[in-house]
Amino acid sequence: MQTRAKSDTPGAEPADAEPVNAALADAAAAVPDAVSAELAVERWQRGSVTRTTDSVAEEVPVALVYHDVPHVVMLATPADLEDYAVGFTLSEALVARADEIRGVTVTHGAASVDVHITVAWERFTQLLQRRRNLTGRTGCGLCGAETAEDAIRETAAVPAGVAVSVDELHAAVEQIAPLQVINARTGSVHAAAWVVPGSGIQVVREDVGRHNALDKTIGALARTGADFGSGFMLMTSRASYELVQKCATVGIPLLVAMSAPTAFAVRLAQRAGITLVAFARRDKHVVYAHPQRLT
Repeated sequence: MQTRAKSDTPGAEPADAEPVNAALADAAAAVPDAVSAELAVERWQRGSVTRTTDSVAEEVPVALVYHDVPHVVMLATPADLEDYAVGFTLSEALVARADEIRGVTVTHGAASVDVHITVAWERFTQLLQRRRNLTGRTGCGLCGAETAEDAIRETAAVPAGVAVSVDELHAAVEQIAPLQVINARTGSVHAAAWVVPGSGIQVVREDVGRHNALDKTIGALARTGADFGSGFMLMTSRASYELVQKCATVGIPLLVAMSAPTAFAVRLAQRAGITLVAFARRDKHVVYAHPQRLT
């Protein structure tokens, strides 16, 4: 298996720190083989060619189906799909609380995956009114929305949340690389990590889509009853609008990205009260909104 450094975060520096949580590292090492494929390649270097194999990230159509009614099809990495279903349902405000999600069933087909989700009946009737039933590309954040109002829906202000020291922020950036197991294989997936001050990185999920990685982490937290105000989210990608929107929807008060933000994302963070940090490295960062949570 060919291993290479992460390539989808411009300017990111590799981290040499050991994982801070051995149980988390063990869980990450157990990712299924279905997340990547070994493909024959010709590797060119300095005028010579070597025929070998390379690990390439998989992406499959994942259909989210609510009460047997198709809602949307997204391209995603075929791992942690129960987490994805819960996180997507929460972050898209299809339900108001995690306990309104009543069940998730994942069915793998030959070339796609169906995820069947049941929710509280009153939420399902509301969902029918805003049914999307559109295809989402891997890099899609808002492409499933039917109207501009759906795409830029406003959210309530996030809670105050916890204070985070600059040292803790930089430590998390340094610790995330060893926990990106799928990216170590393929060099082409994003990660979202949940960081709790004083405890470090607690949850990491990866996906070819940055918004999918975030949804998977949100879902993993919701399934354990975690408090979204007790930590912050670290993304290895840029900070785009839909990432801020998803964090605001579930009440995550601080979002850290290793690449750049967009102005659209910054303006939403300012309105929602989210602390938005970008260009995060082991020794530097830039704060774009609400710096008061950083100490």
